[in-house]
Amino acid sequence: MHVVIVTAGGAGMFCGSCMHDNTWARALMAQGVEVSLLPTYTPIRVDEGNLASSRVFFGGINVYLEAKSRLWRSLPRFMTRWLDAPWVIQLATRFGVSNDARLLGELTLAMLEGEAGPHRRDVDELAGFIGQLKPDVVCFSNALLCGALRGIRASFPGKVFCTLQGDDIFLEGLSEPYRRQAIDRISERASEFDGFITHSRYYRDFMSSYLRLPVEKFHIVPLGIDLTGHDGAPSTSKNDRFTVGYFARVCPEKGLHELLAGFRLLHQRHPSVRLRAGGYLGPRDHNYFNDLARDARNLGDAFEFIGSPASHADKVTFLKSLDVLSVPTTYHEPKGLPVLEAMANGVPVVQPRHGAFSEILESTGGGLLVTPGSAAELADALEELMLDPARRFHLAETGQAAVRTKYGPTALAQETIAAFES
Repeated sequence: MHVVIVTAGGAGMFCGSCMHDNTWARALMAQGVEVSLLPTYTPIRVDEGNLASSRVFFGGINVYLEAKSRLWRSLPRFMTRWLDAPWVIQLATRFGVSNDARLLGELTLAMLEGEAGPHRRDVDELAGFIGQLKPDVVCFSNALLCGALRGIRASFPGKVFCTLQGDDIFLEGLSEPYRRQAIDRISERASEFDGFITHSRYYRDFMSSYLRLPVEKFHIVPLGIDLTGHDGAPSTSKNDRFTVGYFARVCPEKGLHELLAGFRLLHQRHPSVRLRAGGYLGPRDHNYFNDLARDARNLGDAFEFIGSPASHADKVTFLKSLDVLSVPTTYHEPKGLPVLEAMANGVPVVQPRHGAFSEILESTGGGLLVTPGSAAELADALEELMLDPARRFHLAETGQAAVRTKYGPTALAQETIAAFES
């Protein structure tokens, strides 16, 4: 079997979806599947070996210029192709190329027009390249790419799937009337996919309703992580100071402010505790973080932000330094990759009872669930694990074992192959 995965770059940041798609490709390859991982918009950025093609389709700079200028669209392709070079796109992202959904309404609608819009040339190039590869299955990594679906259908007779892994958070960030128009266009085009993949029952049911798609076309494939290098071990005591951790993109929807509110209550009861936070901080969210940091000044050295770890080894080192991890998202998370990574390193978690978290912790037994938005309940759960090392060790040990059997690359690949062959 030859599978083409059309992924979307994260504009220079470590993107959970990019990292998932890269791990997904490696897991399938380990099962004997040939995989071509094709990036769109920007090159992908991962903290492991990058399996993506060096060629970028729908290069972000050209996509923007094509949507804004008829003159640019009329130029011969040899005059514009150089802007799709990875080094050019990466250079542009350093100067603050925005991926803020609030500013991208018109561009989103233009992308969704596909072969009938300003990006027809890009659709043709992607479709032509996939036609040359002659795969058995094509899988888009998100529904926002579905503008290219009909063009691919014209040259590719096989199955085309779509993975849904957070599309709604982008769409909900669009201003009206762009949000409603984009949802309507995606709903129309997405109905032409052969099937959809989600990583939780919650997101299957939610997206089936959100995009008005038949639930029987959905396949649930467990979220998977590459366990290589995740060598942390459960322990009753990792630090002289009990350490709470946060690891995710720093933005309102991931809930660092929620964790700080709960941690502040815990710190009032136990002044020796500390909170270490890590993750990508993009230009859009600098003001959000600055406000949090200003409010946290009176915590002194009890609060530390380490930024985005530079490598996979640095990330694992950070996770291994924690006694418990919490990413109390305000958004109903469809995946929960940081939760799996923490448990893989013997770190229990405390998560809100919503989205995919309920299913993950039900499946793994690796942590506690609390009422979303309750700082008091979050503080109580963290305190419970601090005061009961034996319970903390049991959750860590149970969670680590379950992640390795249920969320490793083998389970991910086998369930994917079953979905594609069904």
